[in-house]
Amino acid sequence: MKRLATLPGGRRAKWLVLAAWLILAMALGPLAGKVADVEDNDANAYLPGNAEAAVVNDRLEGFHTDEVLPAVVVYVREGGITTADRDAAEADRKELAPLVPDGAIEPPVASEDGDALLLTVPVPYSGEFSDVLNRTREVAGAGAPADLQVKVTGPAGALQDTIDVFDDLDGTLLIGSAIVVALLLLLIYRSPVLWLVPLISVGFASVLSQVITYAGGKFADLPVDGQSAGLLTVLVFGVGTDYALLLIARYREELTRHEDRHAAMQIALRRSGPAILASAGTIVIGLLCLLLADLNSSQSLGWVGAAGVLCGFLAMVTVLPALLVILGRWIFWPFVPNFGQTQRAEHGGWARIGAAVAKRPRLSWVAATLVMGALALGATGLNFGLTQSEMYTSTPDSVAGQRLVAAHYPGGSSAPADVIAKASAEKQVIETVEQVDGVAEVQPVKFSRDRGLVQVPVVLEDDPDTPAAERTVDRLRDAVHGIEGADAKVGGATASALDTQRAVSRDSKLVIPVVLAVVLLVLIALLRALVAPLVLLVTVVLSYFGALGASNLLFEHAFDWAGVHHSLPLLGFVFLVALGIDYNIFLMTRVREEVGLQGHGRGVQSGLTSTGGVITSAGLVLAATFSILVSLPLVTMAELGVLVGLGVLLDTFLVRTVLVPALSLDIGKGMWWPGALHRLLREGGPAAASGESQGPAAENSRPRGENIPL
Repeated sequence: MKRLATLPGGRRAKWLVLAAWLILAMALGPLAGKVADVEDNDANAYLPGNAEAAVVNDRLEGFHTDEVLPAVVVYVREGGITTADRDAAEADRKELAPLVPDGAIEPPVASEDGDALLLTVPVPYSGEFSDVLNRTREVAGAGAPADLQVKVTGPAGALQDTIDVFDDLDGTLLIGSAIVVALLLLLIYRSPVLWLVPLISVGFASVLSQVITYAGGKFADLPVDGQSAGLLTVLVFGVGTDYALLLIARYREELTRHEDRHAAMQIALRRSGPAILASAGTIVIGLLCLLLADLNSSQSLGWVGAAGVLCGFLAMVTVLPALLVILGRWIFWPFVPNFGQTQRAEHGGWARIGAAVAKRPRLSWVAATLVMGALALGATGLNFGLTQSEMYTSTPDSVAGQRLVAAHYPGGSSAPADVIAKASAEKQVIETVEQVDGVAEVQPVKFSRDRGLVQVPVVLEDDPDTPAAERTVDRLRDAVHGIEGADAKVGGATASALDTQRAVSRDSKLVIPVVLAVVLLVLIALLRALVAPLVLLVTVVLSYFGALGASNLLFEHAFDWAGVHHSLPLLGFVFLVALGIDYNIFLMTRVREEVGLQGHGRGVQSGLTSTGGVITSAGLVLAATFSILVSLPLVTMAELGVLVGLGVLLDTFLVRTVLVPALSLDIGKGMWWPGALHRLLREGGPAAASGESQGPAAENSRPRGENIPL
């Protein structure tokens, strides 16, 4: 197993590894650009598979030759619609008729205040959906009289605005991630060439991850949507670069101890490999826990993200070390690590931080905990739920149109609820629906092609994305479910939002405990102790709540966003626990190694000193890549970027730098209970007896290449 792990550092094997990746990239590269072909961004893609709204969406397919979504064209003139305005709306109706099924578009409906007209265009939801919707926007109001406001909204308009965002998402994130990572690597390494090696390796990982995503969606029928496909790029670049930084730092250190660069790389892989493997394994398993969720979009993010992290791990422990060994020491120019060069990490800033924490460990961890607790208080004001108009950082056409509709029509006019029932129960369903509190009107019914089902459009009094409308949907469902033999279901935009909200609540109660259990088991297996894993898990959870509170303060006071999406706490928790534990893994595996050599107190300080620079660099890279999401026009993704980026920074600069080392020092040797290291320290073995008094010179004299039998 060890020989396999160190294979990329071999004299001949390095060429085989590089050749294998080149062949893989050339053979599978064409598939990498086809992820969009398997993306599913329709209504059911962001719903639980068993949701009532999803059942309604499926049943609606039986009502038309092509499934349709209504686009609502609203015409508004403050002071009253004129004859010329009505003529313009009628002209639009006639011009758009050939684009819709059966050429049937109902005449415009005037508002009670006489200031608006509403034209509903049934847009076929097929491969031509975007073309028809964009043509509708071109036609609508093209010949309108002066001062007449014309906007296209409704479910079709909102969906097209979302599609426009996701169409540019992959390219934006790919370019943005590459630029951010390249700039940070240049600053970190201060080398004109070294930064290219991890970037090339991440490129290999990115290609492979996209191929796996395409294959999973195409041949395994796994869910893939625009959100998960976009986040895939961020994960691969962020996590992959983290692993590259860790391996390169250890390789550089070993180059000063070994004249043969192949031996240096093999030892670097042997030493850093377990930490990288544990990190990747924790993230992969944590993300795969999202497959337990009911929400299709969460399942998509789970397996797609796991595939990306796995590809990043494979590339960083194979093609990256192969490239580094092939290129030789000169790749580090102008700071080339020479054999026999003295390591001075202990005399730097991280040594001073370690000494300060060691001087008063209890005060340090109490102060850090209080800071986290104070930040966490910001989460008490979380405002859950975003309306359609609040989902964007800008104001797209559908949002502006929705506001016009809400000002002149019953709130639900642009997105009626759909009641689907057996056709034989039509009359009873209509009578029941009309009696429900919160229903403004029942629109003309439609029948399925086989005449077996009836669709009853129900206009709600309140805006479709408000809590009041959701309460009306609950009342509707209670009422129609009680109609014997009707098999009635309620769907539509409001019902979809309600089903999503409740699914996220159920998913959180299931997924969060599973993620915590998985992470704990990985840490126990890695550190071969129980106390240290429990302590690390508590610190990461504390960091999550601190990040959530601090993020909410930014949402309200810096970005002026109206609230948070219901899925943010769950997705943020999974990402931050899985990603945040990374730095604790990197730190504590090195601490464990140093404790076995030097004793507990000095080992903790030495572990912090030796990993300080690389973990800080890794944290900055990961936080920066996630911060790219803030530039996107979708509030949901921007909020996730802020939460994860801020959480990673807290983990990097407070949890890993102060909280974990201080707790380790305060708890003492019991941190490693009940493992072999704890027994060794308790029994006063060689490391425990002499380690605390070892000087800096011992750092370069001990046999790093040997395994420590703990």
